[in-house]
Amino acid sequence: MNRLSVSRRIVSNIHGFRSVQRTLCSDTGVKNPDLVSEKPLEKPGLRDDIPQYDIAIVGGGMVGMALACSLATMPLTKQLSVAIIDSNPALMNNFHIKKEDPPDPRVSTVTPATISFFKDMGAWEFVQQHRHAYFDKMQVWDYTGLGYTRYNARDVDADVLGCVVENKVLHKSLLSCIQNTDFQKTIHSSRLSSITFPAMSSVTSSSGTSSSASGSSAKLELDNGNSMYAKLVVGADGSKSSVRELARIQTTGWKYSQSAIICTVEHAVENFCAWQRFLPNGPIALLPIGEKFSNIVWSMDPKEAVDRNSMSEEDFVKAVNLALDHGYGPHPRSKSFEGGNVFSWLKADSTSSTHEGFEVPPKVTKLASHRMAFPLSLMHANSYASKRLVLIGDAAHTVHPLAGQGVNMGFADALCLSKVIAEGVAVGSDIGEITLLQRYESERKAANITMMAILDGFQKAYSIDFMPINVLRALAFNGAQYISPLKRKIISYASGNKLLPLFT
Repeated sequence: MNRLSVSRRIVSNIHGFRSVQRTLCSDTGVKNPDLVSEKPLEKPGLRDDIPQYDIAIVGGGMVGMALACSLATMPLTKQLSVAIIDSNPALMNNFHIKKEDPPDPRVSTVTPATISFFKDMGAWEFVQQHRHAYFDKMQVWDYTGLGYTRYNARDVDADVLGCVVENKVLHKSLLSCIQNTDFQKTIHSSRLSSITFPAMSSVTSSSGTSSSASGSSAKLELDNGNSMYAKLVVGADGSKSSVRELARIQTTGWKYSQSAIICTVEHAVENFCAWQRFLPNGPIALLPIGEKFSNIVWSMDPKEAVDRNSMSEEDFVKAVNLALDHGYGPHPRSKSFEGGNVFSWLKADSTSSTHEGFEVPPKVTKLASHRMAFPLSLMHANSYASKRLVLIGDAAHTVHPLAGQGVNMGFADALCLSKVIAEGVAVGSDIGEITLLQRYESERKAANITMMAILDGFQKAYSIDFMPINVLRALAFNGAQYISPLKRKIISYASGNKLLPLFT
């Protein structure tokens, strides 16, 4: 039987394909019958035995899970297939948070904008079932005693200024939210080893049209030997991002000559206010966490951090109370908002907090957790997006913790990126195309740089003990306390509003 007759039999008797295949192999000397297969043609550059996803999120922390949860709950993106790559066993184990456990020292102060984001995803309900603390008041002052500022949610007709939540509660709320959907997600308990972004090459098909042979997906290799393809790789793997490093994205930044100590403390009474005092070596913050607990975030020079971290519990509690009370300098005097005050001409437009006097924070009675210390730095990625790759959260930026804005910036990244992806899906765009991803970069880079500049300016301004600078800081405190339009702008901006605190 010659090849022509075999070909005719294929056309005339498609149901006898297997017998034709054997005949063809015997007549032509082909030893591997798999060369003639019923399988559909594979996509160029891809293999059927390697998983293929729409999105691979490297990093299953709070920001990475927030992106996954947002995609899972948006109508246009919930059908996407997503891989989450993280070696954290908490993602695989259905761990439970016991209400009777003392608070973990790792907490986040989430803004009203972040709270709305969680509510829209359906994740805030879990938070409300566990320990958390809303606060509607905040007091900021420094060690010179020359001024202070009180903020109140009523100043902007709001109920709260923010909410302090343990990181493990936020993380579990997002994980539970995803598990309650039919979202096509796969969690890979592994680490990323390499990423390959194939170069575009033009291939002409039999119809004469040109198509991409290898530009449709990135290939990810994991340290357990597995691999996968994804149309979009999201780096959500923290400040030491392997995605950012493998993509050779450069960063700009510097280390602060400070370290931060964090821990949980306990009071005799419940704390409902957020407190922050600027000391000569850095700020100390006392944040309510609920049930007579508060969280301490104390920035100082690295040597002092080592010394304070090794103190006895009794000595450390004394040091904290001193730092939050009259240590390093006197209390600011509560000024009367009357004719003798330089800002008395603004009385008609005063906010409710304008009339609030200085208060001393509640005393700390004991430590309720171990102490943790870590160095502080500022880092910003020069680029957030390239073809088939995008960075979010700490992989793109890290900031000083003095205003608690770092994780809120990351959550805003996740929300923005999920919206951009949804827009791409709506019009049939390739979700890994750089032109689409640049919309995310354009919006978030501008917002993040602005916030980073403000926080870095605060850090530098309050690290100088020089009388003319001290006087300027006092003017700033008093201006924010008594100039109501300025105070409203500050509260609005810190709450997640995109408007700048000045000149808007």
